[in-house]
Amino acid sequence: MKILVINCGSSSLKYQVLDMNGEILLAKGLVERIGMDGSVITHEKIGMDKVRNETPMESHKEAIQLVLDAIIDPEHGVVKDMSEIGAVGHRVVHAGEKYASSVLIDDDVIQALEECVELAPLHNPPNLLGIAACQELMPNTPMVGVFDTAFHQTMPPESYIYAIPYEYYQKHKIRRYGFHGTSHKYVSQRAADIMNCNLDDLKIITCHLGNGASVSAIKRGVCIDTSMGFTPLEGLVMGTRCGDIDPAIVTYIREKEHLDQGVANEILNTKSGVLGISGVSSDFRDLEEAAEEGNERAQLAIKVFAHKVRFYIGAYIAEMNGVDAIVFTAGVGENDIAMRDIICNDLGNLGIKLDLVKNKTRGKEAIISRDDSRVKIILIPTDEELMIARDTLEIVKGLNK
Repeated sequence: MKILVINCGSSSLKYQVLDMNGEILLAKGLVERIGMDGSVITHEKIGMDKVRNETPMESHKEAIQLVLDAIIDPEHGVVKDMSEIGAVGHRVVHAGEKYASSVLIDDDVIQALEECVELAPLHNPPNLLGIAACQELMPNTPMVGVFDTAFHQTMPPESYIYAIPYEYYQKHKIRRYGFHGTSHKYVSQRAADIMNCNLDDLKIITCHLGNGASVSAIKRGVCIDTSMGFTPLEGLVMGTRCGDIDPAIVTYIREKEHLDQGVANEILNTKSGVLGISGVSSDFRDLEEAAEEGNERAQLAIKVFAHKVRFYIGAYIAEMNGVDAIVFTAGVGENDIAMRDIICNDLGNLGIKLDLVKNKTRGKEAIISRDDSRVKIILIPTDEELMIARDTLEIVKGLNK
């Protein structure tokens, strides 16, 4: 079966077409500046050069029509007609407490996702636009929703309940949800494969480290804790997000700087993190270059980021009473040799020993721990689109039984 994976943003759209008979990537692409001047689609049939087409597109429906046109194009397409696409898997950021796994999209699912818009106002609306456009253009093709939050729904209440009046959880569903769930799920499963072990027998800590970053504790195949919370702002220091801070700081800064709530939220989300500390960049490549040139604030930003990752690794080892593997993934986790070294430094007493030679690896699967390390340290490039396609396939298979 061939599956189309759609990931809609407010003004952009990423897509892939995969042949699930062998899990082969056939094509991928990116649509940018939807509803804006200069809108463009960049399409790549695997094995061929990318094709770039600047064309007006006022809506997500027009953007998806261009995607469908690209994948059936006689030269650069990968199917003869849309009947070859067996299902569409949609990445959806937030499902609240509604769903603990991927689901076939129907009217009830749409309603549930609309109810979650206030929990993810920047993400769920474009996700819903993408679903609606696909349903209109492909009315007979099954649609599956795969949620960033679903994998974390296995957390016990002691992990997700905040110590605020319980009525706020009951009335407004204020709790820890966690994000990056599709990535954490994929790399934990791959770690078990690489170790040639049953996932149900393992305790794994997965570190999704990019501009957005989170750590998850996965015990016997299910998530029991994760660093992101009610929003993606909680947890690790990130590229531009502050991560964990004393909540009283928000009120204090607002009073001192005479800021309204919207400006305060913008500062915490877009002007904080390693960018805020360093004053240089949210890109770790820029930070490391500045640090090597002696920029002390860049050096500090790197140390603060690594410190927080170590903090969560230690906490989750305690929470799971041990760990069998630590996984690094996403842009920084997969490619930043120096950052992995800093994070793993001085963890030898916990059985975590990084091999400095094996660690000189970027962007490919590798065990990078020393042979005498009790804990495996594994580098695994994430593949959220493949995970979405797998979930989609399983659900569609169930329809045909």
